[in-house]
Amino acid sequence: MELMVQVKAWLYKEFLMEWRQKYALNGIILYTVSTIFICYLAFSIRGASMSPIVWNTMLWIIVLFSAINAIAKSFLQENSQRSVYYYSITSPVAIIIAKIIYGMILMSVLVSLALIVYSVLLGNPVDDLPLYIFVLFAASLALSSMLTMISAIAAKAGNNSMIMAILSFPIVLPVILMAIKASKNAMDGIARSESIDEILVLIALNVIIITLALLLFPYLWRN
Repeated sequence: MELMVQVKAWLYKEFLMEWRQKYALNGIILYTVSTIFICYLAFSIRGASMSPIVWNTMLWIIVLFSAINAIAKSFLQENSQRSVYYYSITSPVAIIIAKIIYGMILMSVLVSLALIVYSVLLGNPVDDLPLYIFVLFAASLALSSMLTMISAIAAKAGNNSMIMAILSFPIVLPVILMAIKASKNAMDGIARSESIDEILVLIALNVIIITLALLLFPYLWRN
């Protein structure tokens, strides 16, 4: 019960900090929307239609970089003095749970916005939209969990953004590969049974990453 109270307090703190620093959230939204608009201009000026494969690939590129920009600051914005204070008043498990939940909420908003704007400007060639949306959100939540943990590691290494970049690539690559394959099946209207393996992998990655974060973060936090 005490853990849930701490998680709620941390979530409130995260939303309050985001509200006070609206420029950060506005910057992420502007980045996402402007990237989609540039894609629209690039194809509309040439008078060329975007093929379904390119449509799918470009959307995942936008989602990936939006996730990195949104979640990378999760722990990197915390200074060492503040971390010591947090360590003395709360549980590290509550901190990582709140950070992951907040990251998932933020990614859900960004992904929804990206898909809506992307579909309005560039059309929507997806045959099985419910499956596509499920894959999009499952992959986004996995990216959020992974990047939150990597952000914590980078913060403990002295807020080194280079470490964030180096660690992110090999970890997010399996998620992107599974997501692209499953989403391509959804676009082509292939039977959902053909995407079961990829969906199970995405779900398993979410479970594994969250479990590892809960187990390893307390040790990382003590250092």
